[in-house]
Amino acid sequence: MAIRSLLSAGCIVSTFVAPPARAQDNSRLTVHGQLRARVEALDGQFRPGAAGSDAVLLLQTDIAAEYRGAGWRIGGELVDARGYFERRNSSISTNEVNAIEPVQAYIGADLAKGLSATAGRFTLALGNGRLVARNNFRNTTNAFTGARLDWKRDDATATVFWTMPQRRLPDNAADIRDNAVRFDKEGSAEQFFGGYVSLKSGQHDTLDLYALRLIERDAADFATRDRHLLTSGVRFERAPSPARADAEIEAAWQTGSTHRTSAPTDTDRVGVTAWFAHAEAGWTFAAPWRPRIALLFDYASGDSGKGRYGRFDSLFGARVREFGPTSFYGPVGRSNLISPAIRIEAVPEKAWDVVATVRLLRLDSATDSFANSGVRDRNGDAGRNAGAQLDGRVRYWLVPKRARLALGAAWLSKGRFLTSAANAPATGDTHYGYAEVTFSF
Repeated sequence: MAIRSLLSAGCIVSTFVAPPARAQDNSRLTVHGQLRARVEALDGQFRPGAAGSDAVLLLQTDIAAEYRGAGWRIGGELVDARGYFERRNSSISTNEVNAIEPVQAYIGADLAKGLSATAGRFTLALGNGRLVARNNFRNTTNAFTGARLDWKRDDATATVFWTMPQRRLPDNAADIRDNAVRFDKEGSAEQFFGGYVSLKSGQHDTLDLYALRLIERDAADFATRDRHLLTSGVRFERAPSPARADAEIEAAWQTGSTHRTSAPTDTDRVGVTAWFAHAEAGWTFAAPWRPRIALLFDYASGDSGKGRYGRFDSLFGARVREFGPTSFYGPVGRSNLISPAIRIEAVPEKAWDVVATVRLLRLDSATDSFANSGVRDRNGDAGRNAGAQLDGRVRYWLVPKRARLALGAAWLSKGRFLTSAANAPATGDTHYGYAEVTFSF
């Protein structure tokens, strides 16, 4: 009942957010943005140490502008992400709150036909976003400071980049609850660089190859695990189309070194051997609703606690496409996971789209924490069964391309591991829901 009431309240609150006037049409200047209001509610918490039930109103204002000249461009983006009404011991974090932040401020130039360069602050999305993404569902997004080269032609694209990831601030609980304004920081203590190549064959087939390098060390104001990771991968996709089978396979191998924790007393550097794989096969029916059914399988290695470090690090990736809502929810991620799933999606008409997924959840390593839950049993006595998850979403354009309503829900049926592990919360199954309205201009 509480969840249904809060979802209804989210729709009511959202109607008071009026879209701003459209920017004047200008061939050299483009301005766009969005206002979004979302209410989320959760009970049966899965995270250790967080409120057993919680709710939040999340507001996001996003304004971006770019001015283009003859062979050059300059742009910027301001994102104001805030949260209200959450409980004092809420799990709310920098994933939800980052007030008045200039996530982008860049200059760019066209160097040759199909070749461009960009320098400054920018967002970055590569491939299907599993390892590097611009977050859309999450209230805040990943952003980077550095430089990139992009090359594009009809059948191929390539990106080479060197960046310093922006560290979202403030990062303490009191300031996050107060939506305090503190600009994000970047520095040479954390560097992320690499290359990504995408090759197209015909209308439907794409092959991606990539190598990504993350290097970090402790700085005066934050501690790290001193990760030195090289992630190399390949991805093949045959895009969905009516009356055709589609498929996607991605696999990545991770090597390097790390400390197991970020504690100052942890001075032992261990080697890393970790990996993840995603496989998906689907069929889209030639029917007015364009229904599609797909089988999915995700495997991400976990750490045994002995010898080389085995937990896969998903770097700056997004999870919502495969694993359902994140933000207040989001127990599933690409670490210590074995998970088959079935998905059904459809587009009843232009204004509507729906999707639902049911997924089984198991651990690769019984002694590592499960995915993104934070639940761990160091002795392995709780087994590997984390349970099952059902999630779904429906979206409707209230005004085409201008205002959209989205409703979503998830149910985590906890298995033995999530109920009997040493630090598992003493709560029942997790129930989550949200209501959201987005105005675009």
